[in-house]
Amino acid sequence: MNPLIEFGKTPFESLDFNKIEPEHFMPAALHWMDVSRKRIDAICSNSELPSFKNTVVELEFSTKELNIVSGCFFNLNSAETNEYIQKIARELSPKLSLFHNETLLNQKLFERIKEVWQKRQDFVLSTEDHRLLKETYEGFVRNGALLQGEQREQLKAYSEKLSKLSLSFGENVLKETQNFEYHTTHVEELDGLPEGTVEAAKSLAKERNKEGYVFGLDMPTYMSIMKYSNSSSFREYFYRAYSTRAAKGNAFNNEENIKELVNTRLNKAQLLGFSSHAELTLQKRMAKTPETVISFLNDLKELAKPAAVKDLKEVQNFAAEHGHQGDVMAWDFSYWSEKLKKAKLELDDTLLKPYFMLENVLDGVFEISGKLYGLRFTKNDEIATYHPEVDVYEVYDSNGNFLSLLYTDFFPREGKRAGAWMTSYRSMHVLDGKEVRPHISIVCNFTKPTVDKPSLLTFNEVTTLFHEFGHALHGMMARGTYPSLTGTNVYWDFVELPSQILENWCYEPEALELFAKHYETGEILPKIYVDRIVESQQFMEGYMTLRQLNFGYLDMAYHNLKRPLKSSITEFERAATAETQLFLPVEGSISSTAFSHIFQGGYSAGYYSYKWAEVLDADAFELFKEKGIFNKDVASRFGEILSRGGTEAPDELYQKFRNRNPRVEALLRRAGIAS
Repeated sequence: MNPLIEFGKTPFESLDFNKIEPEHFMPAALHWMDVSRKRIDAICSNSELPSFKNTVVELEFSTKELNIVSGCFFNLNSAETNEYIQKIARELSPKLSLFHNETLLNQKLFERIKEVWQKRQDFVLSTEDHRLLKETYEGFVRNGALLQGEQREQLKAYSEKLSKLSLSFGENVLKETQNFEYHTTHVEELDGLPEGTVEAAKSLAKERNKEGYVFGLDMPTYMSIMKYSNSSSFREYFYRAYSTRAAKGNAFNNEENIKELVNTRLNKAQLLGFSSHAELTLQKRMAKTPETVISFLNDLKELAKPAAVKDLKEVQNFAAEHGHQGDVMAWDFSYWSEKLKKAKLELDDTLLKPYFMLENVLDGVFEISGKLYGLRFTKNDEIATYHPEVDVYEVYDSNGNFLSLLYTDFFPREGKRAGAWMTSYRSMHVLDGKEVRPHISIVCNFTKPTVDKPSLLTFNEVTTLFHEFGHALHGMMARGTYPSLTGTNVYWDFVELPSQILENWCYEPEALELFAKHYETGEILPKIYVDRIVESQQFMEGYMTLRQLNFGYLDMAYHNLKRPLKSSITEFERAATAETQLFLPVEGSISSTAFSHIFQGGYSAGYYSYKWAEVLDADAFELFKEKGIFNKDVASRFGEILSRGGTEAPDELYQKFRNRNPRVEALLRRAGIAS
């Protein structure tokens, strides 16, 4: 029996991970592709006149099982992969691309959709119905439905190629990260490192049957070394290792992958009648055009760069006063800025971490969600998971109605990509009168607990957890009929609003007192530390803003090209980011080859959306600050943004919440880079 074909009876129709094996995915995907094709054929051969229900709605639900299977597979390929799963991915991705292209280029199907679109005034459609029809029709057009003959075949080839290239890019980054190992038995090399980092390195060495300490390139380890190692040469070694991932002369080099990805995206966009990939992509964003994005980045840069230069000079002067020789290099900045932060604010992560035990922070975000939206979380140990470290929670609303399942996966391990993300195993929808609630997951890479200590988070990790939980709220609180419009299925430059706004509660004394408790004594985080955390919100914000803009410019440089990319990736990156660089170039160092957001994730021509959404979240949170951070009325209104998902246009949803358009001034005030 294949549990991805014959879905068993499980709590809340959850996936039975105890029975799912890698070999189940390919036959299940092929089976459901075949079922979906038959459903689509039935739509096309329907003798009745095309209607919204018999065409658009039928199409919306034609791939419901396939979406579950493919979603499960690609989630595991990110969180619990291995060589066998990666091999399946290389075979399955092109097949799925081919299937989706077949659908989008199905002429009979498109003719029916087009007829419904042209006669839309004849149907009684709700706002949500109309949005589904609009998105479906425009989606077909944007994916080549108006192309003919050879052009259609060319489009299919481009899509298939892009799916392979994206997978290859991600695999190379993962292998480069996993293959790195720094082994030492010299205790003096550990000078300055926090106890938790040393303990983790000791545990890793033990796992690998080695004496001493083994360090990897996972984010908690890397950031700890950059911030705390007292050895500049040790920091430099790790910086060079991290910043040259997938850029070395080996089988995992991503430079050709990038050229192929960028040029194939350009070719596909131009085949569809757009001048660039960015123009194609941004047509379905709040920003609308590349010119708007570049203008947005430029406006912020004008304010952020002087502030960033000032930040760097302050760090440089502080370092010189404390014995640093020469310029502060890229691998020195985090170390000396952390020292400056401690001196200036009397605050650093080693002071704060004891107050941020993972379990307490998670309980805190649960309680905050309860105060804002009436949510309640109950752990369920009976539901199957894909790894022993994963926990599952049942989520209920204020009336006791089941809302969602929430899977949490917090620690780095082999087979799990770096970073943090929220994802979905099942989207909320209504089918045949039955409301189907979502299954949501958040995945992070926090420091593992040791024999002696629980997982203690840096403050940055606390905000990361809140960020991903904000995305999770967007998924869990979803209301609507059609899965392609619910939850996080919104325009890309709107999707970060729910995640980024929740980070604000990490800086609020009234929220911190709910979860910032010493893991040994239970003591509430002292007010003096709370005040310093609030003050730290503006610390080095000019530098951090410029760094984000750097990535935004690089993304747009690649994806707003009108001609194929031919120059070396290093030269291209340096030219694209020249105006946002504060350090001298480091030989061999490059960010593009591991820039997974834009070359493996969905952020191509969209990285700017982090700053775009910051404008929204700062403006929105000012209303909470004005009325009270747990004000029920404001929370209820913001809850509408969370629950409505993509069923309404994002600018309309925001205007309903704020009774006006967003204003950039709130972000500048919060960042302290403008009055």
